[in-house]
Amino acid sequence: MDYFQHKLDDKNRLTLPAELHQEFVSGLVLAQGFDSTIFLYPQHLWTNAVERALAGEVIDEENFRRNRQLRRGKVASKLDAKQGRVTLPQHLLDYAGITKMVSATRITTSAGSYWALESQQ
Repeated sequence: MDYFQHKLDDKNRLTLPAELHQEFVSGLVLAQGFDSTIFLYPQHLWTNAVERALAGEVIDEENFRRNRQLRRGKVASKLDAKQGRVTLPQHLLDYAGITKMVSATRITTSAGSYWALESQQ
């Protein structure tokens, strides 16, 4: 599966399709993405690839921008065990302009896959 749409419930929880639950057994990280999206990373991808990619030179403007973008408002979480839901924090929903309907697209890289969540209003 490379794409899905789903409505947030009244507690700002997004239900992931059952076939995706295994991707997030180690936990997950939500971060501000690019172009008003929320990035949804499996915890192992964040730890093993994103953290390494963010480790740049001490005085490097591009490294500063990447760190500021991805670390500002970053939240570590887990799927709830019963229904495979994740709560999307209000500050990230505001950043992405998401109010109810979420569109999710898989982003595939050489290090692994993550999801870009955006408003489907």
